[in-house]
Amino acid sequence: MRGEAGLLADLASLVVPFAAHEHEAVFTVEQSSRVDADIPGRHTKNLFLKDTGGAFWLVTVPAEARVDLKALPAAIGCKRVSFGKPDDMARLIGIAPGSVTPLAMINAAPGSVTVVIDAGLAAADRMNVHPLRNTGTLGLAGADVLRLLRHWGHAPVIAPIPVIAG
Repeated sequence: MRGEAGLLADLASLVVPFAAHEHEAVFTVEQSSRVDADIPGRHTKNLFLKDTGGAFWLVTVPAEARVDLKALPAAIGCKRVSFGKPDDMARLIGIAPGSVTPLAMINAAPGSVTVVIDAGLAAADRMNVHPLRNTGTLGLAGADVLRLLRHWGHAPVIAPIPVIAG
């Protein structure tokens, strides 16, 4: 596991611009909204999922999105999904619930988890994600998140994520 030190080293070596923000620990979107108000850019939430075929998925969506989990499999090309277990999360991407981020893919073996980024976030000038812990936020371009994922050997899926209206 390369961890946050590896992440910061890769950001520097690839010359990825980012803004770092330290804050209190946040575990939910509701808690995050209190610190997000002072951080510009698109805020995110992440779903660590397992499909009925046994494949793992990390789906990054806008923080305010209510993902339609019944429609999601057709949108991203998998079988029915449920939330992954914390021990699988720790084993595969090296983090705990509350700190989930696409940047945790630095710790994942290529092919072990499929990462999906909402199309709007992938195109964002600035998306905000955790730096492998829930006491900080990194703001970086969606294109740079995709570049990091590819650098680590992952093939991110960019998709419009189905949401529940309301």
